[in-house]
Amino acid sequence: MTGTIISGVICGLVALILLGIGISQQRRKTPVGFYSGKEPPKPEEISDVKAWNQKHGAMWILYAFCILGAWISAQLIKNDLYAGILLAAGVFVPLPVMILFHRCLVKKYDRLHRR
Repeated sequence: MTGTIISGVICGLVALILLGIGISQQRRKTPVGFYSGKEPPKPEEISDVKAWNQKHGAMWILYAFCILGAWISAQLIKNDLYAGILLAAGVFVPLPVMILFHRCLVKKYDRLHRR
């Protein structure tokens, strides 16, 4: 029971942080970055800053819900091994998907990378 409470608090806090990142990205007027260590693009480098920010923010919001969904689903599973695998999948599987989605957004909105 204690482990459930602790894991729930941790997953909830992480999800709240990711949700905050997503909402703040959607509200920004200048282009947001992807938190990959690179500087965010300049406004003149992006063809549609609002759409760029909305889609990046939505990506982080969905990631927050993936983590919460994985935790809730893990609580329904009685086997600790499978629950742990599900939790790990909820955290790590979305990351490469987010990277690929970001690359698609770069191709679509970044004027310097358009073909």
